[in-house]
Amino acid sequence: HKLRLADRRIGTEMKSVGEVMGIGRTFPEALQKAVQMLNIGASGLHDYVWAIHNLDEEIEFATDRRIFALYKWFFEGGDLDLAHQLSRIDYWFLTQIQQIAQIALAVQDEEFSPQLLLKAKQFGFSDKTLASLVKQTEADVRTYRLENNIKPVVKQIDTLAGEFSAETNYLYTTYHGKYNDISTADGAYVIIGSGPYSIGSSVEFDWCTVNLARQLRAHGKQVIIINSNPETVSTDYDESDRLYFDALTLERVCDILDFENVAGVCVSVGGQIANNLALSLHKRGYPILGTSPLDIDKAEDRAKFSSMLNDLEIDQPRWINATSSEQIQEFISEVGLPVLIRPSYVLSGAAMKVVSDHSTLNQYLSEAVLISNEHPVVISQFIENAKELEIDGVAQNGRVVIDSISEHIENAGVHSGDATLVFPPERLYVKSVNRGKDIARKIIKALNISGPFNMQFIAKNNELKVIECNVRASRSFPFISKVSGTNMVEVMAKVFIGEEISETYNTLDCGVIGIKSPVFSYNRFKGSDPVAQVEMSSTGEVACIGRDILQTFYMSWLGVGQQINKKVILLSVDDKYKQKLLPLVQALSNDGWQFVATGGTHEMLVNNGVQSKFVFKISDLIEPNIQRTISKREVGLIINLPKDVFSSDADSDGFKIRRLAIDFHIPLVTNFQLSEALLESLALFHGKPFKVESYRELVRNGG
Repeated sequence: HKLRLADRRIGTEMKSVGEVMGIGRTFPEALQKAVQMLNIGASGLHDYVWAIHNLDEEIEFATDRRIFALYKWFFEGGDLDLAHQLSRIDYWFLTQIQQIAQIALAVQDEEFSPQLLLKAKQFGFSDKTLASLVKQTEADVRTYRLENNIKPVVKQIDTLAGEFSAETNYLYTTYHGKYNDISTADGAYVIIGSGPYSIGSSVEFDWCTVNLARQLRAHGKQVIIINSNPETVSTDYDESDRLYFDALTLERVCDILDFENVAGVCVSVGGQIANNLALSLHKRGYPILGTSPLDIDKAEDRAKFSSMLNDLEIDQPRWINATSSEQIQEFISEVGLPVLIRPSYVLSGAAMKVVSDHSTLNQYLSEAVLISNEHPVVISQFIENAKELEIDGVAQNGRVVIDSISEHIENAGVHSGDATLVFPPERLYVKSVNRGKDIARKIIKALNISGPFNMQFIAKNNELKVIECNVRASRSFPFISKVSGTNMVEVMAKVFIGEEISETYNTLDCGVIGIKSPVFSYNRFKGSDPVAQVEMSSTGEVACIGRDILQTFYMSWLGVGQQINKKVILLSVDDKYKQKLLPLVQALSNDGWQFVATGGTHEMLVNNGVQSKFVFKISDLIEPNIQRTISKREVGLIINLPKDVFSSDADSDGFKIRRLAIDFHIPLVTNFQLSEALLESLALFHGKPFKVESYRELVRNGG
């Protein structure tokens, strides 16, 4: 639950950002498969990871947890009629969920016989769930299942309604059947997709999957795609030779790989979902395309990666793996605040967080995080007022084949998926660019990367520190490929099939500028705080290509769906930003823009010759009040720059201003660097027409 303050209830207004499609031969099998596909940590209805304290309320009022509450209700012996009375869900569906719970109770309480195991699999139970019920390991359950020849069969989806023999390549696995509908493939390449669209994983990974499938097929390879998302191009029937609509779990992927005769498995284009399977698949003997999973693990394991950076004499932010509050306090006494917390196990859904003061730290640790030897907490030094940059590319046998460097407009502290990305970089020092490339080459050689990679850096005072290295395609791959004119997935495919690459690529001098802006859905998530932070919250993105950085930025910002209806700006900014924004505000004021502000900001504007309308804070409860100004849509833009963007207080004036802006559909900016770029752009381009040019025209005329 990335938007911590958001209301979980669902109703007539859509809140979902993605969907899955579970296919089975019974409702319980299909339902449990769909739950596994959600990628929320649950391998079925039984092991939902978060506590549900009030089952009656969860069942009566629809939320994203209702299906799990119903299962738990029946598992604990709840009454069917009362469940119907509370939920108004049809008895047929409730009975099916009740039967699933009854099977779980039987597995828990009776002898775990092969017959009971088969029945549980027919009801959609995963090996992982069954292992928790019988107090064994998942590997033990899988071994027991295979020893008793309990395997899923592969079935085709009949697209001809039984009128003719179906030849579709739409496939799924089921435990309701004795025979496979197809024979095994011969030396196929398997691509593991990215699953459902969600915050953090969207169509950018599907673009990579589809492009890789097309490139491999163009080289004469048979391609199998495993994915669970019906919305994607990768699950179109003609994009692969075989398509498995199934969960991207270790169990299901292994079942499919055991059935098929595969030449290689790609885990590099499905985001973190696919990447997380690399080491486990490698240990089971499946051939992984590209970088060795052992080297992928060196990049994923923070301790191993940090040790490697130390050996290479590459700088990184200081961090520790803390197993007690005392260790955390000792670390903070050395590096100071703020710090970034990455808990390995949380109790309330909180995840990464930047903590700026001791009281917030103590509250967060006591309420959200369980710290122990089994569940350490990673505490990192957070570097303020630093730029963030990224390097994406493809390598072959530890040598860079193609790379690209991009910069964030926002300072570090905004998740890379929520940041406004500029490619090629316009405002980085040449020394920083060259130093970043040198560091990347060292890391790529040390990890012997063959395939895609993404690295993230902190830049401050002409010094670079490495944040992380992802040995997979990043969400920036489509954007970089389209702006540079070089399809990086095409290069990746050549690496995977073993073709030696001698070409050189120059992405820095592509003749155009591309800017990618995030799309947020705060208006649908009532109660959420619309401030971008270290935990990703955007649900989409747009990009524009041009020659001028400010014009391209403004087009991209407008492309998100923003519209300024009147030349009136409400300023609500912390003291540390006022003087920095003043010259831009004065320029806009001279151009006819009007300003609205509360006490301190209003006084600063008036004292510097800027006309400003004074309004009281919401908490003052006095007119003219800022709440009425927003609700009557008397302003066209709101710039709200809080003192601490990493702290959300639903009772604060700042939070209420931000929520009002979203609820009344007024453009809102909460980041200082973005506000600078936007105010500068408004002075130059607001209300003026843009010349429309094709990409080819831009490249031809802009080089």
